[in-house]
Amino acid sequence: MKQVTIYTDGACSGNPGPGGWGAILQYGAAKKEISGGEPQTTNNRMELMGVISALELLREPCRVDLYSDSKYVVDGITKGWAKGWKARGWKKADKSPAKNPELWDRLLALLDVHEVTFHWVKGHADNPNNNRCDELAVAEWKNTARDGAPSCGRAQAVLPGRFFTGPKETQEFSIILRLFFVNLHCC
Repeated sequence: MKQVTIYTDGACSGNPGPGGWGAILQYGAAKKEISGGEPQTTNNRMELMGVISALELLREPCRVDLYSDSKYVVDGITKGWAKGWKARGWKKADKSPAKNPELWDRLLALLDVHEVTFHWVKGHADNPNNNRCDELAVAEWKNTARDGAPSCGRAQAVLPGRFFTGPKETQEFSIILRLFFVNLHCC
């Protein structure tokens, strides 16, 4: 099973308001940045979308170390909250409705495919990959706020110091990642 490292972040201007998410996927020396956004959303939805969008790119079952600054996402999985909410018909322990059930359901399905270890990192601190994901997410909410439409499918694959330019350089990375440039569910 291949080992992939993923960093994710979400951002929202207002809550709700225009939002964005960003993710970085790393496999060996290959690195891919992806991002997207929605015109009317919440920060928690964007945090979830960063994780979901990154995991959905994986073309085969992988071992994943996933880093997020979202306690909502990390605790929702590592403390078993999401599985409990689902088992109770998307109700929390206090019987109030769980938020974002359709996104949690997508994430739980992806966790049945991949072996994911979640790691919480402090946001806006000294983790350059988390900071880069934040930059991607903020850029997306700004684009979405300006354009008033969802933005999806922004991706670039990079090696340290340069972009991938051809199939030879991306061959092994593309084995586990879908081509992801324009088509997502919202576009």
